[in-house]
Amino acid sequence: VAADAEGVARIAAERIAASLAAAVAARGRADWATTGGSAAPAIYRHLTDGPLRDAVPWNDVHTWWGDDRFVPRDHPLSNVKPFDDILLDPDHGVTIPIGNLHPFRTGESIGAGWDAAWTANALGNELAAAGLPLGDGWPVLDLVVVGIGGDGHLLSVFPDSAAFDSAAWALAIPAPTHIEPHVERVTLNPALLGVAREVLAVVAGAGKAAILADVFGTEIDPRRLPAQLARREG
Repeated sequence: VAADAEGVARIAAERIAASLAAAVAARGRADWATTGGSAAPAIYRHLTDGPLRDAVPWNDVHTWWGDDRFVPRDHPLSNVKPFDDILLDPDHGVTIPIGNLHPFRTGESIGAGWDAAWTANALGNELAAAGLPLGDGWPVLDLVVVGIGGDGHLLSVFPDSAAFDSAAWALAIPAPTHIEPHVERVTLNPALLGVAREVLAVVAGAGKAAILADVFGTEIDPRRLPAQLARREG
């Protein structure tokens, strides 16, 4: 808990850097899924600061995205754009081998006339090719960073989402009508949260207080509150 959003971003960046460095030290590489939303730019800025930038062996880090909007990579709604603009800034950012970056191929899909389902399936195939260890049949990521929506969603898994019943590692999500932006999505299956080595939820603002109270409440129902999948008991 921090006093303001900037403090939250700083703490998140410190935990991300520590998690990635520990994964590389333990297994020779780190695989993490990052997020979008309002918190991402500030987190990336902190990760480009000297102490944190130098603490992470970026050449051994593989970056995935937990979800994205079905828009081109350089679109303002893209979850990849802040990563490109800030963390990979050629003057102030970090250097990550291009083969270590695994975004949903939204721009390629849109340009070729392929749909969001094709895009999700392609990412699922890429995950399978990465040779990650499996837990209960799902790929094990070292770290998954998520935000939490005002309706209790995480990734692009909204309350009562069909994603809960899917066996696909990544899938397309229809454009939500109850929350903005009303844009089709692609997302990792929420089951990946259950096997991830670490899950970090980053939430800021008084507007999220009520939903967080529900998330940390005694009634556990992830279909109603998908953000409860980020809880780690004990």
